[in-house]
Amino acid sequence: MHPPRTNPSRTALITGATQGLGRGIALALAARGDTVLLHGRDRARLDAVAQEIRTVAPQATVRTYLADLADLDQVRAFARQVRAAEPRLDALVNNAVAGGGSDPLRRELSAQGHELRFAVNHLAPYVLIRALLPLLTASAPARVVNVASMGQEALDLDDLMLEQEYEGLRAYCRSKLALIMATFELAAELDGTGVTVNTLHPAHLMDTAGVRAYGLTPAVPVEEGVRPTVRLVVDPELATVTGRYFDRFTDTRAHEQAYDTEVRRKLMARTEAWVGGFVGVG
Repeated sequence: MHPPRTNPSRTALITGATQGLGRGIALALAARGDTVLLHGRDRARLDAVAQEIRTVAPQATVRTYLADLADLDQVRAFARQVRAAEPRLDALVNNAVAGGGSDPLRRELSAQGHELRFAVNHLAPYVLIRALLPLLTASAPARVVNVASMGQEALDLDDLMLEQEYEGLRAYCRSKLALIMATFELAAELDGTGVTVNTLHPAHLMDTAGVRAYGLTPAVPVEEGVRPTVRLVVDPELATVTGRYFDRFTDTRAHEQAYDTEVRRKLMARTEAWVGGFVGVG
């Protein structure tokens, strides 16, 4: 049993923190006086957000980490850097995303040859969680928040990388369902360790670069997604809640396939096979 936190300050790592929802989450946590660890793949944008946070929230501590999550070698190196530099990690927010793309019929690949959306939205968060588990467990109680989407489409176990009938939004929706399934599996595995794992749809069609790139019209400001995501990081009433999918603030059900334990087992077996050489503390 892990005691409740007595110090309200925490150290939180946010992936994809240089724009959109990730930047908003980082700003909100920094305003609380937390230590925020910003991840991005562009050094100039990463430094700009870090400076912005230092200006508007001088009481917060900010550190930055550079990595391209489309390369699992970089994901693992990123995790090693965090473990070496950070004395604790109270929260990990997997927010970085590959959206539907500006050319949705063009199937892109990651550095390891995986379909890009599946790699960035599912494989990279899974590798990062696995590699940071020693630090998260040592810091318990700790929380993992996986930013998913209400856009979910059933996985085809015979074509997880969508080599047939490819379309970017379809790939995105399948990758987000895979992330939700991994959330449920990890939450069950980590039950009792003091590390909770939850996932959410933060808001519908936020005003982000990814939404606009696909050609969709934003419906709500980014702030609408920041509040429910930050709640999963900080709300004391959720301290022991794990393995749940939230639609904004509502604990609800994800796509029905997410509750098919046989599909989840097969997905995770394939996931482990794909990333096995990248997972671990080495």
